[in-house]
Amino acid sequence: MMERLFRLSAHGTSVRQECLAGLTSFMSMCYLIFVVPGMLADAGMPRESVVASTIWVTILVTLVMGLWARFPVGVAPGLGISAFFAYYVCGPAGYTWQTGLGAVFISGIVFLLLTVTRIRQMIIDAVPMDLKYAIVVGVGAFIAFIGMKNCGLVVADASTFVTLGHMNKASTLLAVAGIFLIGALMARNVPGALLIGIVGITLAGVLGGVTRLPEGALVTFRIPLPTETFGQMDIAGALHHGLLSIIFTLTMVDMFDNMGVLMGLARKAGFMREDGHIDNLDRALITDSIGTMTSAVLGATTATSYLECATGVAQGGRTGLTAVVIAGLFGLTLFLAPLVAAVPAYATAPVLIIVGALMMQDVVHIRFRDFSVALPAFLTIILMPLTFNIATGFGFGFISFVVLRLLCGRAREVSPIMYIVAACFAANFILRSL
Repeated sequence: MMERLFRLSAHGTSVRQECLAGLTSFMSMCYLIFVVPGMLADAGMPRESVVASTIWVTILVTLVMGLWARFPVGVAPGLGISAFFAYYVCGPAGYTWQTGLGAVFISGIVFLLLTVTRIRQMIIDAVPMDLKYAIVVGVGAFIAFIGMKNCGLVVADASTFVTLGHMNKASTLLAVAGIFLIGALMARNVPGALLIGIVGITLAGVLGGVTRLPEGALVTFRIPLPTETFGQMDIAGALHHGLLSIIFTLTMVDMFDNMGVLMGLARKAGFMREDGHIDNLDRALITDSIGTMTSAVLGATTATSYLECATGVAQGGRTGLTAVVIAGLFGLTLFLAPLVAAVPAYATAPVLIIVGALMMQDVVHIRFRDFSVALPAFLTIILMPLTFNIATGFGFGFISFVVLRLLCGRAREVSPIMYIVAACFAANFILRSL
């Protein structure tokens, strides 16, 4: 049955190899069940319910990715988009989390339509690679900044806006120790380094009296369900408030993030053809868009393919069986939901910082020697953390790229779609200032 379903022999793999690859990918990405619910709880969502919704989204969508799209990739609510949701949509923008979930659902529909009509490919092709890399780097800087803020490593300052936090606080010192611990483990290529760091720092906090474990059992045999967030998305509210810029940003991040991860993993796995074609890529992208709608219904943010699955691909994962194993292992974490909810912010903050460092690696691909490229890339990267808004970095990057090309007499190098996207961002900035 396994052979018929996944064509293991044709891909040069075996059940044992796929199971080992699935375990490796799970160990690399399971930190998300600690980090994502923490951010969504900051948005005012009930923590126990978002723990359950995060895990259930990961299980269901990863199963579809494995059984239908046949990709060795895990899918779950993304870190960058969860940060945007929690710290902008439900923060400075002033919307309720129910309205935000409505925007997430709509963005999933838009992404699905863009995928099946091939418009998605046209938009992706129109954006220069330098800006694509800058978007990834900027989101990484944004995530790292949130991690530093959550653990008190940086704090607000009336004179300089931001400054070094109180380094005599036990929680901040534990977070710093977590950064070094995870960094050392990753440098030594230790599997599950992020999970080890989270568990280690949490235990250190408990033993040191910084954190108290909740009363009651930390393991449950009652399957947790997202009862408080299920079906709470407010689609009408999202449309009534005209969250076009937020929906646009959610869609763009989902598009570039998923496309980049899936193409990168396909290339690493060796099933990208010489002409660049990837079998079942459209199925994988459709799975992500359906996953985003499912995520909104259950009570979580945009679902995205996780780059951490590169560890499983490196271990030999080549078929959808790897994804099925990942989903099965996440199913086991449902019984640990009370323990997940007990993990403090200072234990997950180091992971955000480390992930930011990993995403920063793409900066080497940006052609900074060409200043018409360097300035838009720089504005994209720097304005995401400084404005605490991914959309602002997007907008300034796209607008500055188009404007510089026009002023340099290189208008023909800009595609019509880029002009449309830049104009949309410019209109959005104007409307926000009125």
